[in-house]
Amino acid sequence: MSVDPAVNSADSSPPVAGVAAVAQALLQARATAVPADAQPLAAALPDADAAYAVQGAVAQALGWWSTGVPRYWKSGGADRATVLTHAPLPEAGVWAHPAQAQAWPFALRGIEAEIALRLGQAVDAATAARLADGEGAHLVDAMAVLIEIVETRWAQDGAVAGLLTLADQQSHGALVLGDWVPFDAGAPPDWAQQRCTVRITGQDAVERQGTHSLGDPAWLLAAWLRHATQHFGTLPAGTVVTTGNWAGRLNARLGDAVEVAFDGIGTASVQL
Repeated sequence: MSVDPAVNSADSSPPVAGVAAVAQALLQARATAVPADAQPLAAALPDADAAYAVQGAVAQALGWWSTGVPRYWKSGGADRATVLTHAPLPEAGVWAHPAQAQAWPFALRGIEAEIALRLGQAVDAATAARLADGEGAHLVDAMAVLIEIVETRWAQDGAVAGLLTLADQQSHGALVLGDWVPFDAGAPPDWAQQRCTVRITGQDAVERQGTHSLGDPAWLLAAWLRHATQHFGTLPAGTVVTTGNWAGRLNARLGDAVEVAFDGIGTASVQL
């Protein structure tokens, strides 16, 4: 699969060449299931805009969104002082719980426990631009427990420059969504007391309480909506965003059963 640099820019400046080279490496890795060597590309992307251009080039080459507007997103950051990052996700890798993933071409099988939020109304760029950081919960109508299966297309997992990770859909593999339950912005869960439990075959259960990196999964909505509407225009009602993990990245293997439970919200499970 080749990537035409013209999808990113009309000129041939080094950033365009870098975007094309990184996109080509990721497309090759996806086509062959052989991770790409990140070392020759370590300095290929100058900034986050270039990484987002790679996301778009890969998505365009693979025809991920038939409507042109992604319905599923990954968003988050280490803390509220960090610039949040975002990635639109391919719909083929979004599954309802309980899910069967044995046939999916995973190599890493990292597991993250998260909460997904769903827009209850369409949001355009003007609406998103009016939101201050931390606002936007009133736009959400439902939440669900979520398992993200983490995957990387880079051979140097854990030692890859942040921009290359961002370009690789933030190391996204697949999503498993639990049942949707109502979300009330006026009376959200007490996130500081929220308990999360992850169970993976053959491992001790991992329990966490109040460990979301932003303190509140909904805190990222404004930043995500600004980014998404700037790149894709109006997001329709029903658009879903993941909001960051609660228990770190855990490791699973082919054949493991994984269950994530959030007290009072629900569960999600997948057979790997």
